Amino acid sequence: MSGEPQWWVAAVGDTLIWARLTVTDEGIGEVFDSDGGTLRYDDETQARMALLDAEFRAWDGLDEEDAAILGFDMEEVEPPRGDSDEELLPRMVAKLSPKH
Repeated sequence: MSGEPQWWVAAVGDTLIWARLTVTDEGIGEVFDSDGGTLRYDDETQARMALLDAEFRAWDGLDEEDAAILGFDMEEVEPPRGDSDEELLPRMVAKLSPKH
C-alpha cells in the first residue's frame, strides 16, 4: 500500500460510522467499510467521490465547527485503531457519548 490510510467519518444520529481509504501501489482506491467489506475503485478520486456521495467526510479535513455539525467534539473522538481489519471491525461503528 502506498501512503497512509485516510479515515472518513459519517454521523447518523448519535452514531459515528468510519471508513478507511487506502491507495494501493497500483493506484487502486480501497475502502474498508463498517460492514467489514473492502470496496475497490479505479483510483483514489473515484473512492473519495463514492465516500462523499455516501455523506462521509474526510477526518483530516474536519475542524471543530464541522465536528459540531456532525454532533461530536474532536477532542473526544479519534479514528479506530487496530492491528488488523478483524480488530478494527468492531470499532468501525461507535456510539457518541451523551451530551450533558
